[in-house]
Amino acid sequence: MLGLLLRFTCLFSLSFYVCNSTPREEHINCSSSSNSNCTITNSYGIFPDRTVCRAGSVAYPSTEEELISVVANATKSKTKMKVATRFSHSIPKLVCPGGQDGLIISTKYLNRVVEIDAEAKTMTLESGVTLRQLISEAAKVGLALPYAPYWWGLTIGGMLGTGAHGSTLWGSELNNGDKDLNAAKVSLGVLGVISQVTLNLQPMFKRSIAYLRKNDSDLGDQVVGFGKQHEFADVLWYPSQHTAVYRMDDRVSLNTPGNGFFDFIPFRATSSLELAIIRTTEENQESTRDADGKCSGAKLVTSVLINDAYGLTNNGVIFTGYPVIGYQNRLQASGTCLDSLEDARITACAWDPRIKGEFFHQTTFSISLSVAKNFIQDVKKLVEIEPKALCGVDIYNGILLRYVTASSAYLGKQENAIDFDITYYRSKDPMAPRLYQGILEEIEQMAVFKYGALPHWGKNRNIAFDGVMKKYKGAKEFLRVKDVYDPMGLFSSEWTDQVLGLKGGVTLVKEGCALEGLCICSQDIHCAPSKGYLCRPGKVFEGARICTFVAKNHAAN
Repeated sequence: MLGLLLRFTCLFSLSFYVCNSTPREEHINCSSSSNSNCTITNSYGIFPDRTVCRAGSVAYPSTEEELISVVANATKSKTKMKVATRFSHSIPKLVCPGGQDGLIISTKYLNRVVEIDAEAKTMTLESGVTLRQLISEAAKVGLALPYAPYWWGLTIGGMLGTGAHGSTLWGSELNNGDKDLNAAKVSLGVLGVISQVTLNLQPMFKRSIAYLRKNDSDLGDQVVGFGKQHEFADVLWYPSQHTAVYRMDDRVSLNTPGNGFFDFIPFRATSSLELAIIRTTEENQESTRDADGKCSGAKLVTSVLINDAYGLTNNGVIFTGYPVIGYQNRLQASGTCLDSLEDARITACAWDPRIKGEFFHQTTFSISLSVAKNFIQDVKKLVEIEPKALCGVDIYNGILLRYVTASSAYLGKQENAIDFDITYYRSKDPMAPRLYQGILEEIEQMAVFKYGALPHWGKNRNIAFDGVMKKYKGAKEFLRVKDVYDPMGLFSSEWTDQVLGLKGGVTLVKEGCALEGLCICSQDIHCAPSKGYLCRPGKVFEGARICTFVAKNHAAN
């Protein structure tokens, strides 16, 4: 049992490599007051394969002692377990315990900051503490977390489980002498429950941010050097508009005037009516194959975001111009749609499954700096062939390029890389192909198979994880540590066994499976032949097998 409970007493920086609104619905629901016969989902209300995740019961420990008791009892009865965070933002089925009789352990009430040592610049906190809490509490004593994800609704335990990250090529490598921590840094939840984490922080600092819009003609040549020039750099790429927006983001002296604030527009609460109109418009564009409408919408979205500085303000109220200078805690992350006053769902986070809003796939992967230029050039070739193909991506704010550094984690980034984060339309009907279906499939397969991209563990469709363990030098060592900490496999599930290469594969071959990334098509039936979509080779990466629209008098794929 001792091996199933992880308490992090080591020190490290979290730098490895994710208006008032209605509170989001509980993602764990049980049929009785005794917290039994439960279902669990993620914040989007659905998993990649659309299956329902069930569990026999759920526990809500509020202290480490209660957590130890829960784990001990489950271990004694050999009950399968999985840990669930407060908001559950991971897209894959990481929270599903094995079978239907398993136990979900929620960290919802393990949400306290245990200790802050301002002199030593350390903070000890429970694993259910959110990134927002961490940032806020650290700032109160003049400390800052240097690198973190942009969405503040993640928990510390969740970030450790999936390797969530911000954007930087700077910073130092972890070095604490405990090799087992290399497994725990990105654990997928199969080692046990993280109870507490101690972080090394830095003295508070300020940042200076400015966005620069340019033509993307030299993006491949500029992208690597740009990441090395600016500590917190990222790039927003709008391929259909041949546009790249560079974020020049660096530390500046605390004496530099400015009290800027970042309230990222897509993370704000949005009118449910507005979201429904936008979704209905996109559904109509898909059903009528209105590529021009999507491209017009993409230009409008991009224009609004750029003109409004993506949500940056110089003083917390208005944007008056670049650079925006402010304290790290006010600029590094956002997510105000989680500020929850009940308003009968008049407003909500855009992806709240209770309303008609955003419903999407996320394909996110990291590609080595050494071949990032080649990948970008290949994507551009696809745009040359089908100029309107990625307008649908631009509607979701384009492709986000973030910089990630190599990690000593066994399942972490193997080398310095660029993360490509792509969000795009998903149909409510799993058998309905998307407009330009094949182009996005080719980009996904090109990244994963031609360029050996590593998937983001908390995002992606099934095929991104196909054979993934072969890409990690520390895979065998991770599995060794897993066997030491959880020899009975109580924290493993069918999904994690498949991802880790222990039990079959992650692909699910059936009619229409390629439409949702459950498989790579090898037969037309894996696409949607009745709707004109057949399995064909890629247009640039011929090794790809994609669902291509081949009906007469149509050009879209």
